[in-house]
Amino acid sequence: MAMKRWLILLATMLPMHASAQVKVIISGGFSAAYEQLLPEFERTSGLKVETGSGASQGSGPQTIGAQLARGVPADVVIMSREGLTELIAAKRIAAGSDVDLAQVPIGVAVRAGAAKPDVSSVEAFKRAVTSARTVAVPQSTSGIFLVKEVFPRLGIADKVNVKMTPRGSGSTAMVAAGEADLAVLPVSEILHSPGVELAGTIHPDIQLIQVFSAAIVAGSKQSDGARRLIEFLASERASAVIRKTGMEPLGRR
Repeated sequence: MAMKRWLILLATMLPMHASAQVKVIISGGFSAAYEQLLPEFERTSGLKVETGSGASQGSGPQTIGAQLARGVPADVVIMSREGLTELIAAKRIAAGSDVDLAQVPIGVAVRAGAAKPDVSSVEAFKRAVTSARTVAVPQSTSGIFLVKEVFPRLGIADKVNVKMTPRGSGSTAMVAAGEADLAVLPVSEILHSPGVELAGTIHPDIQLIQVFSAAIVAGSKQSDGARRLIEFLASERASAVIRKTGMEPLGRR
């Protein structure tokens, strides 16, 4: 009888173990590298990963912070360092678990095949964005930086017709569809978006080199798997893919 009870208990536990997954919420900047690296991690680790998405910063229900606040389950977040700093302050991240993975500059996207404006100098960038019919930017870190800091500093805040989209993918989609002339966002989001091309990166004087970081969510029940995923993304093995997607790896070596 004792053996029978033990077998029943084991049978109820096995499906739960088999279905255990590392749950990730990721923003757009690191997504291209992550999507290419994830199959290798799952194959070599034997772990399964479930991936959701959200914006690093901003307002609205789909930011990573808003999702965590309403109880969306997650073990790992991958997002801009600015957004992660906010989550650390809110005690939503396991202490000491954060790792910088890569950095990437802001670039300008145009529709594939369209003429590429000069954006290499501050004055050239000003001409490009003020003459554009519509400039699309994400509501997250890079868009906040442009709208709240760069455009006012250049004296063109009232001269740029800005459309803020919930995600960077929405900004590039507007350009691909001809609904905006330019999109300004991290280069890594431009290079893997269909229907657009990189016109160039903006000048260092008005540039934000965004750092994308990973961390374990406080209270994660899959902290070991979460740690292994972050270590893989920060490893030398991942660096070639990260560079291919337009980013510079920063992870531990």
